[in-house]
Amino acid sequence: MRDIESGTARRRVSRIESAPPRLGRVLVAEDEPDVAELIRYHLTKDGYDVVLATTGAEALKRARDEKPDVILLDVMIPQMNGWEVCRCLKREPQTADTPVIMVSGRVEEGDKVLGFELGADDYVTKPFSPRELLARIRAVVRRRQGAEGTGKRSHLKAGGLEIDRERFEVTMAGRAVDLTPKEFELLATLVGAPGRVFRRDELLDLVWGHDGFVEPRTVDVHMARLRAKFLGAKVELPGVETVRGVGYRFREPEGRRS
Repeated sequence: MRDIESGTARRRVSRIESAPPRLGRVLVAEDEPDVAELIRYHLTKDGYDVVLATTGAEALKRARDEKPDVILLDVMIPQMNGWEVCRCLKREPQTADTPVIMVSGRVEEGDKVLGFELGADDYVTKPFSPRELLARIRAVVRRRQGAEGTGKRSHLKAGGLEIDRERFEVTMAGRAVDLTPKEFELLATLVGAPGRVFRRDELLDLVWGHDGFVEPRTVDVHMARLRAKFLGAKVELPGVETVRGVGYRFREPEGRRS
């Protein structure tokens, strides 16, 4: 009897050890049961753990509690719509770096731009194929892993401007400026290489990643909002310059940069 129990235990351990490694956890915020189940099925089959939420409020709570690697966020989800949820996620330090893919049946360019302005990493329109959705998820996961492994400087200082990646803080002459993750990373990228001119496609690669499904115009939108944030905070604008027909650069201030 003991031998049988021992053999059963060994088989159980063997099954656990041979189970394929999970690729990550995906929070799916979708109120249509058929769509949610379709997404859950394909993600689970591909090797992801899936957490479901049917309202915006539930999605926000699960994002905080479950700490997913990616969030699929339907725009028209009830209680809090996807725009509101994304705005809250990107403002909270514990969820600000979590990639968000907006999902919607709306195909207007303005809706996509709004999603990116709020900090979304990608935007998928319905109907979509499972293969496309999986490709988008893999892309944002790779971008996140790449960003974590680049060895970027955690603290940048140029004149009165200070950028702290670890605290996710930007200050000008000691006054805080509230930025979205994309605005933050755009500024940090430019400040990290003063004087260098970055083409728009380079900035897309560095901030959104090589697999990003975004247009060069998105960089201009984020730059305009970045400048508006400094004006709104009533502080001096950083030396970000537009190089006509090329892209952007950060003008190094007089004196030594640390």
